[in-house]
Amino acid sequence: MAGLLALVIGLLVGCGVYLLLRARTFSVILGIVLISYATNLFLFAAGRLVTNQAPLIGAGPPYADPLPQALVLTAIVIGFAMTAFVAVLALRARGEFGSDRVDGEPREDGP
Repeated sequence: MAGLLALVIGLLVGCGVYLLLRARTFSVILGIVLISYATNLFLFAAGRLVTNQAPLIGAGPPYADPLPQALVLTAIVIGFAMTAFVAVLALRARGEFGSDRVDGEPREDGP
């Protein structure tokens, strides 16, 4: 199970980096979102995921640490807010400059 989780995290990071290197704004936003999902999964897995156990330290040796769960919950909320903010900035830049490229190149169909 740990190998599958590591594979999924690596796949999300790889796809996120690939999308970050693209020249379009929407691809960059999707890349940032995928990397944030991978980070959330990594933090969540750091809390020693176990099933049918109470999320308390005094419940026995195999416990789920509540701190990574709280960090992931906070990161999800902040990530959603930042994604919405960056999407609004991208739409504004598209309206102002007429292009959605992040490298400053003009669009293909004209100036």
